Amino acid sequence: MNTIYLDNNATTQISPEVLQEMLPYLSDFYGNPSSMHTFGGQLHRKIEESREMVAALIGASPEEIIFTSCGTESDNTALMSAVESFPRKKHVITTRVEHPAVLNFCHHLARKGYRLTYLPVNNPGQLDIDLLLKTIDEDTALATIMYANNETGVLFPIKEISELLRERGILFHVDAVQAVGKIPVDLKTLPVDMLSLSGHKLHAPKGIGALYVRKGTRFAPYIIGGHQEKGRRAGTENIASIIGLGKACQLAQKYLKEEMRFLSVLRDKLENALLKCCPDVRINGDIENRLPNTTNLSFEYIEGEAILLRLNEYNVCASSGSACTSGSLEPSHVLRAMGVPFTAVHGSIRFSLSRYNTDEEINKVIEIMPPIIKELRQLSPFGREKPSCKSSQPFS
Repeated sequence: MNTIYLDNNATTQISPEVLQEMLPYLSDFYGNPSSMHTFGGQLHRKIEESREMVAALIGASPEEIIFTSCGTESDNTALMSAVESFPRKKHVITTRVEHPAVLNFCHHLARKGYRLTYLPVNNPGQLDIDLLLKTIDEDTALATIMYANNETGVLFPIKEISELLRERGILFHVDAVQAVGKIPVDLKTLPVDMLSLSGHKLHAPKGIGALYVRKGTRFAPYIIGGHQEKGRRAGTENIASIIGLGKACQLAQKYLKEEMRFLSVLRDKLENALLKCCPDVRINGDIENRLPNTTNLSFEYIEGEAILLRLNEYNVCASSGSACTSGSLEPSHVLRAMGVPFTAVHGSIRFSLSRYNTDEEINKVIEIMPPIIKELRQLSPFGREKPSCKSSQPFS
């Protein structure tokens, strides 16, 4: 039985084109790009070509791109750089629904004596912009707000936020790990100071990411050592993965609009069918402002983990939330922040699609989900089954 992979917000498969681009640099061209000899030194040109491809995808200049090992390193680097660049300022603004890469670093700062403001979200998962502005004071060093939520796909109004923060002289970092490669991101029109992305979210390998730092922004390196990345991130470059990231960004830029249309159609087909044929189901998040590949559904009165285990028997891969918190028995901090009811928060499932999913795969999931939900509801002491198949109202 073929695997139906619907967990692409956790990670994506490496695209064949990316793998082919990488292979020579895992075998034949194994030199160190910092070497004086031609065999190693020739690789420097390939790094710069990849830097240009990454920059082109997000509307940046190549010199504004720093290669890192992952999105988490990019996030940590941005936050550490900000607080070190403004050592007298001890206030950081973020949201209650950030990825652990940001939230846990903010908790670390709080333990160091920083004052943290965690902005709430409303029922659809959106921010109160007026409340954000009210939290700014003379002690604010940084605001760090994600572009797209990894669990719900909800998009924050980054353009509006960035313009308001720029007017007030506040440094702004954006975790765009889930956004880059899925929706248009153009830093020529977004006054963002720093932005994080990760390769394995857009069909490049794991272990490679990038941090955008706008020209003129104060920057303090997080990893200190050699001269690599113009002294902004030490360590011998991961050549093959850098090349893979560049190729993945090139492909994402080429096919972005086509993929957005394709994925939104598949997602809506899956979502609408499950709303119709599974009673007591709700959509979590703003259905008008979200990623085209993501739906987060709560199946009330049953456990999401039980649904995932039954789906796994059919070789269907999905998620109950962030891959970085999947080992926790606690309900999603994102859904709790959104006020999702107790009867639904434990039964949430995230389906996240990619260009490699097919209509046939979606049909298969639509076929197997209703009996799975019916069976689990019958086993649950809190379960209830409605007599007919009818549409549920989306979360609003």
